[in-house]
Amino acid sequence: MEKTIVTTGKTIDLAIESALNQLGLDRDSVSVEVLAQAKPGFLGFGATPAKVQVTYEAPDPVPEAPKVALSSASRSKPKAAKKPEAKPEAPKQASPKAEVKQEAPKAEPVKESKPKENKPRQNKTERKSEPVKAAPKEYTPAESGSVEEKIEVFLKGLLEHMGSQAVPHAWKAEENTYKVDLVGEDLGFLIGRRGDTLDAIQHLCNYSINRDIDGHVRINVDAECYREKREDSLRRYARKKAQQVLKARRRTTLEPMNAYERHVIHAALQEMENITTYSTGTEPNRRVVIEYVR
Repeated sequence: MEKTIVTTGKTIDLAIESALNQLGLDRDSVSVEVLAQAKPGFLGFGATPAKVQVTYEAPDPVPEAPKVALSSASRSKPKAAKKPEAKPEAPKQASPKAEVKQEAPKAEPVKESKPKENKPRQNKTERKSEPVKAAPKEYTPAESGSVEEKIEVFLKGLLEHMGSQAVPHAWKAEENTYKVDLVGEDLGFLIGRRGDTLDAIQHLCNYSINRDIDGHVRINVDAECYREKREDSLRRYARKKAQQVLKARRRTTLEPMNAYERHVIHAALQEMENITTYSTGTEPNRRVVIEYVR
Protein backbone atom coordinates (compact mmCIF):
# COMPACT_ATOMS: atom_id res chain seq x y z
CA MET A 1 0.00 0.00 0.00
CA GLU A 2 1.09 3.60 -0.59
CA LYS A 3 2.40 5.84 2.19
CA THR A 4 3.60 9.44 2.12
CA ILE A 5 6.11 11.51 4.00
CA VAL A 6 6.56 15.32 3.97
CA THR A 7 10.06 16.80 4.32
CA THR A 8 11.61 20.25 3.98
CA GLY A 9 14.98 21.60 2.94
CA LYS A 10 16.74 24.69 1.64
CA THR A 11 16.15 23.40 -1.90
CA ILE A 12 13.81 20.83 -3.44
CA ASP A 13 16.71 18.43 -4.04
CA LEU A 14 17.78 18.67 -0.37
CA ALA A 15 14.21 18.03 0.76
CA ILE A 16 14.01 14.95 -1.49
CA GLU A 17 17.39 13.72 -0.26
CA SER A 18 16.21 14.09 3.35
CA ALA A 19 13.16 11.93 2.65
CA LEU A 20 15.22 9.25 0.87
CA ASN A 21 17.65 9.10 3.81
CA GLN A 22 14.77 8.62 6.25
CA LEU A 23 13.14 5.89 4.15
CA GLY A 24 16.34 4.18 3.03
CA LEU A 25 15.11 4.10 -0.58
CA ASP A 26 16.50 5.26 -3.92
CA ARG A 27 15.02 7.93 -6.16
CA ASP A 28 13.41 5.48 -8.65
CA SER A 29 11.41 3.80 -5.86
CA VAL A 30 9.44 6.90 -4.86
CA SER A 31 7.37 9.65 -6.43
CA VAL A 32 7.72 13.29 -5.48
CA GLU A 33 5.20 16.12 -5.42
CA VAL A 34 6.45 19.64 -4.80
CA LEU A 35 4.23 21.30 -2.19
CA ALA A 36 6.11 24.59 -1.83
CA GLN A 37 9.13 26.24 -3.46
CA ALA A 38 11.91 27.68 -1.29
CA LYS A 39 11.74 31.46 -0.73
CA PRO A 40 14.91 33.36 0.25
CA GLY A 41 13.06 36.20 2.06
CA PHE A 42 14.46 39.66 2.54
CA LEU A 43 17.77 40.16 4.36
CA GLY A 44 17.39 36.70 5.84
CA PHE A 45 13.92 37.35 7.26
CA GLY A 46 10.79 35.57 6.12
CA ALA A 47 12.72 32.78 4.34
CA THR A 48 10.74 29.57 3.92
CA PRO A 49 12.19 26.14 3.03
CA ALA A 50 11.09 23.99 0.14
CA LYS A 51 8.49 21.36 1.03
CA VAL A 52 7.91 18.08 -0.83
CA GLN A 53 5.60 15.11 -0.38
CA VAL A 54 7.24 11.73 -1.12
CA THR A 55 5.02 8.75 -1.89
CA TYR A 56 6.39 5.20 -1.57
CA GLU A 57 5.12 1.63 -1.57
CA ALA A 58 4.97 -0.03 1.85
CA PRO A 59 4.23 -3.75 2.34
CA ASP A 60 0.69 -4.54 3.44
CA PRO A 61 0.44 -5.62 7.13
CA VAL A 62 -0.10 -9.34 7.65
CA PRO A 63 -3.41 -9.92 9.50
CA GLU A 64 -3.05 -11.81 12.74
CA ALA A 65 -4.98 -15.00 13.31
CA PRO A 66 -8.06 -14.36 15.48
CA LYS A 67 -7.63 -15.50 19.05
CA VAL A 68 -10.49 -17.59 20.34
CA ALA A 69 -11.47 -16.66 23.87
CA LEU A 70 -11.82 -19.69 26.06
CA SER A 71 -14.30 -19.73 28.90
CA SER A 72 -13.22 -20.67 32.37
CA ALA A 73 -15.13 -23.91 32.00
CA SER A 74 -13.29 -24.84 28.80
CA ARG A 75 -9.88 -23.93 30.27
CA SER A 76 -10.35 -26.32 33.18
CA LYS A 77 -9.24 -29.86 32.56
CA PRO A 78 -12.15 -32.29 32.25
CA LYS A 79 -12.27 -35.02 34.80
CA ALA A 80 -11.78 -38.52 33.49
CA ALA A 81 -15.06 -40.43 33.43
CA LYS A 82 -15.12 -43.68 35.33
CA LYS A 83 -15.23 -46.70 33.10
CA PRO A 84 -17.96 -49.22 33.90
CA GLU A 85 -16.62 -52.44 35.37
CA ALA A 86 -16.86 -55.34 32.96
CA LYS A 87 -18.93 -58.25 34.27
CA PRO A 88 -17.30 -61.66 33.95
CA GLU A 89 -18.96 -63.73 31.25
CA ALA A 90 -19.65 -67.42 31.65
CA PRO A 91 -17.40 -69.63 29.55
CA LYS A 92 -19.06 -70.85 26.40
CA GLN A 93 -18.99 -74.51 25.61
CA ALA A 94 -17.35 -75.16 22.27
CA SER A 95 -19.57 -77.19 19.97
CA PRO A 96 -17.84 -80.03 18.25
CA LYS A 97 -17.12 -79.27 14.61
CA ALA A 98 -15.84 -81.47 11.95
CA GLU A 99 -12.17 -81.02 11.51
CA VAL A 100 -11.33 -79.73 8.08
CA LYS A 101 -8.13 -80.94 6.62
CA GLN A 102 -6.19 -78.11 4.96
CA GLU A 103 -4.29 -79.08 1.90
CA ALA A 104 -0.88 -77.61 1.44
CA PRO A 105 -0.82 -75.00 -1.34
CA LYS A 106 0.66 -76.18 -4.56
CA ALA A 107 3.89 -74.59 -5.47
CA GLU A 108 3.65 -72.53 -8.64
CA PRO A 109 6.33 -73.00 -11.23
CA VAL A 110 9.00 -70.33 -10.94
CA LYS A 111 9.32 -68.21 -14.06
CA GLU A 112 12.79 -67.43 -15.16
CA SER A 113 13.33 -63.69 -15.12
CA LYS A 114 15.73 -62.10 -17.52
CA PRO A 115 18.52 -60.20 -15.83
CA LYS A 116 17.99 -56.46 -16.03
CA GLU A 117 20.63 -54.40 -17.65
CA ASN A 118 22.17 -51.92 -15.27
CA LYS A 119 22.02 -48.57 -17.01
CA PRO A 120 24.17 -45.81 -15.62
CA ARG A 121 22.11 -43.21 -13.82
CA GLN A 122 22.43 -39.66 -14.97
CA ASN A 123 23.18 -37.05 -12.40
CA LYS A 124 20.57 -34.38 -11.91
CA THR A 125 23.15 -31.78 -12.72
CA GLU A 126 23.71 -33.44 -16.11
CA ARG A 127 19.99 -33.56 -16.91
CA LYS A 128 19.55 -29.83 -16.42
CA SER A 129 20.30 -27.92 -19.55
CA GLU A 130 22.98 -25.32 -19.12
CA PRO A 131 21.87 -21.71 -19.74
CA VAL A 132 22.62 -20.57 -23.24
CA LYS A 133 25.04 -17.70 -23.19
CA ALA A 134 24.45 -14.92 -25.68
CA ALA A 135 27.05 -14.84 -28.38
CA PRO A 136 29.28 -11.76 -28.27
CA LYS A 137 28.24 -9.05 -30.68
CA GLU A 138 30.35 -8.80 -33.80
CA TYR A 139 31.40 -5.41 -35.16
CA THR A 140 32.51 -4.53 -38.65
CA PRO A 141 35.90 -2.76 -38.74
CA ALA A 142 35.62 0.91 -39.68
CA GLU A 143 36.82 1.88 -43.12
CA SER A 144 39.86 4.09 -43.40
CA GLY A 145 38.96 7.79 -43.50
CA SER A 146 35.29 7.20 -42.64
CA VAL A 147 33.28 9.00 -39.98
CA GLU A 148 33.16 5.76 -38.00
CA GLU A 149 36.98 5.67 -37.86
CA LYS A 150 37.15 9.30 -36.71
CA ILE A 151 34.65 8.55 -33.95
CA GLU A 152 36.58 5.50 -32.75
CA VAL A 153 39.95 7.31 -32.82
CA PHE A 154 38.61 10.24 -30.80
CA LEU A 155 36.85 8.07 -28.21
CA LYS A 156 39.84 5.75 -27.83
CA GLY A 157 42.09 8.71 -26.99
CA LEU A 158 39.50 10.16 -24.60
CA LEU A 159 39.05 6.85 -22.79
CA GLU A 160 42.82 6.40 -22.41
CA HIS A 161 43.04 9.80 -20.73
CA MET A 162 40.26 8.64 -18.39
CA GLY A 163 42.25 5.51 -17.51
CA SER A 164 39.80 3.12 -19.18
CA GLN A 165 40.67 0.09 -21.33
CA ALA A 166 37.25 0.09 -23.04
CA VAL A 167 37.19 -0.21 -26.83
CA PRO A 168 34.74 1.90 -28.90
CA HIS A 169 32.92 0.38 -31.90
CA ALA A 170 31.01 2.77 -34.18
CA TRP A 171 28.58 2.12 -37.03
CA LYS A 172 26.07 4.10 -39.08
CA ALA A 173 22.50 3.43 -37.91
CA GLU A 174 20.46 5.89 -39.98
CA GLU A 175 21.00 8.89 -42.19
CA ASN A 176 23.34 11.26 -40.31
CA THR A 177 23.04 9.12 -37.17
CA TYR A 178 25.85 6.97 -35.75
CA LYS A 179 25.85 4.62 -32.78
CA VAL A 180 28.78 3.66 -30.58
CA ASP A 181 29.19 0.76 -28.14
CA LEU A 182 31.86 0.91 -25.46
CA VAL A 183 33.04 -2.66 -24.90
CA GLY A 184 35.17 -3.81 -21.98
CA GLU A 185 35.15 -4.47 -18.24
CA ASP A 186 34.24 -2.16 -15.34
CA LEU A 187 32.15 0.19 -17.46
CA GLY A 188 30.20 1.46 -14.46
CA PHE A 189 32.35 4.54 -13.94
CA LEU A 190 32.02 5.41 -17.65
CA ILE A 191 28.23 5.41 -17.24
CA GLY A 192 28.18 7.43 -14.02
CA ARG A 193 25.22 8.31 -11.83
CA ARG A 194 22.13 8.06 -14.01
CA GLY A 195 24.32 8.22 -17.13
CA ASP A 196 25.90 11.62 -16.36
CA THR A 197 29.42 10.55 -17.38
CA LEU A 198 28.14 8.77 -20.49
CA ASP A 199 26.23 11.90 -21.51
CA ALA A 200 29.39 13.98 -21.11
CA ILE A 201 31.39 11.56 -23.29
CA GLN A 202 28.65 11.67 -25.93
CA HIS A 203 28.55 15.50 -25.85
CA LEU A 204 32.33 15.79 -26.32
CA CYS A 205 32.26 13.26 -29.17
CA ASN A 206 29.46 15.11 -30.99
CA TYR A 207 31.25 18.45 -30.60
CA SER A 208 34.64 17.17 -31.80
CA ILE A 209 33.41 15.14 -34.80
CA ASN A 210 30.98 17.77 -36.10
CA ARG A 211 33.76 20.37 -35.98
CA ASP A 212 35.94 18.38 -38.43
CA ILE A 213 33.36 17.15 -41.00
CA ASP A 214 30.94 18.74 -43.44
CA GLY A 215 27.31 18.77 -42.40
CA HIS A 216 25.98 17.66 -39.04
CA VAL A 217 25.75 14.15 -37.60
CA ARG A 218 24.26 12.81 -34.37
CA ILE A 219 26.31 10.32 -32.34
CA ASN A 220 24.76 8.12 -29.65
CA VAL A 221 27.27 6.58 -27.24
CA ASP A 222 26.17 3.61 -25.12
CA ALA A 223 27.71 1.07 -22.73
CA GLU A 224 26.23 -2.25 -21.56
CA CYS A 225 22.89 -1.28 -23.21
CA TYR A 226 22.44 1.36 -20.49
CA ARG A 227 20.36 3.73 -22.63
CA GLU A 228 17.92 1.00 -23.69
CA LYS A 229 17.45 -0.10 -20.07
CA ARG A 230 17.10 3.53 -18.95
CA GLU A 231 14.42 4.19 -21.59
CA ASP A 232 12.39 1.16 -20.42
CA SER A 233 12.72 2.32 -16.80
CA LEU A 234 11.61 5.86 -17.69
CA ARG A 235 8.56 4.59 -19.62
CA ARG A 236 7.45 2.44 -16.67
CA TYR A 237 8.05 5.35 -14.29
CA ALA A 238 6.05 7.74 -16.52
CA ARG A 239 3.05 5.39 -16.76
CA LYS A 240 3.07 4.81 -12.99
CA LYS A 241 3.10 8.54 -12.28
CA ALA A 242 0.37 9.14 -14.86
CA GLN A 243 -1.89 6.57 -13.18
CA GLN A 244 -1.36 8.36 -9.86
CA VAL A 245 -2.29 11.68 -11.49
CA LEU A 246 -5.47 10.16 -12.96
CA LYS A 247 -6.42 8.75 -9.58
CA ALA A 248 -5.77 11.96 -7.63
CA ARG A 249 -6.77 14.32 -10.50
CA ARG A 250 -3.90 16.65 -9.70
CA ARG A 251 -0.61 17.33 -11.41
CA THR A 252 2.82 16.12 -10.31
CA THR A 253 6.34 17.34 -11.07
CA LEU A 254 9.13 14.85 -11.78
CA GLU A 255 12.78 15.17 -10.83
CA PRO A 256 15.18 17.17 -13.06
CA MET A 257 16.06 15.38 -16.30
CA ASN A 258 18.12 16.15 -19.37
CA ALA A 259 16.49 16.88 -22.73
CA TYR A 260 16.75 13.27 -23.95
CA GLU A 261 15.07 11.79 -20.84
CA ARG A 262 12.33 14.44 -20.94
CA HIS A 263 11.66 13.49 -24.56
CA VAL A 264 11.21 9.83 -23.52
CA ILE A 265 8.65 10.87 -20.86
CA HIS A 266 6.70 13.07 -23.29
CA ALA A 267 6.64 10.35 -25.97
CA ALA A 268 5.50 7.66 -23.50
CA LEU A 269 2.44 9.68 -22.39
CA GLN A 270 1.49 11.60 -25.53
CA GLU A 271 -1.38 9.24 -26.43
CA MET A 272 -2.71 8.73 -22.90
CA GLU A 273 -6.23 10.07 -22.34
CA ASN A 274 -6.83 12.89 -19.82
CA ILE A 275 -3.08 13.40 -19.45
CA THR A 276 -0.87 16.22 -20.73
CA THR A 277 2.83 16.83 -20.17
CA TYR A 278 5.06 19.89 -20.41
CA SER A 279 8.46 21.00 -19.16
CA THR A 280 9.17 23.77 -16.68
CA GLY A 281 12.25 25.39 -15.17
CA THR A 282 15.69 26.11 -16.59
CA GLU A 283 18.63 23.83 -17.29
CA PRO A 284 20.02 21.85 -15.57
CA ASN A 285 16.96 21.75 -13.30
CA ARG A 286 14.33 21.51 -16.03
CA ARG A 287 11.54 19.11 -15.07
CA VAL A 288 8.54 17.36 -16.65
CA VAL A 289 5.07 18.15 -15.29
CA ILE A 290 2.31 15.53 -15.69
CA GLU A 291 -1.14 17.15 -15.42
CA TYR A 292 -4.71 15.84 -15.47
CA VAL A 293 -7.02 17.37 -18.11
CA ARG A 294 -10.70 16.71 -18.79
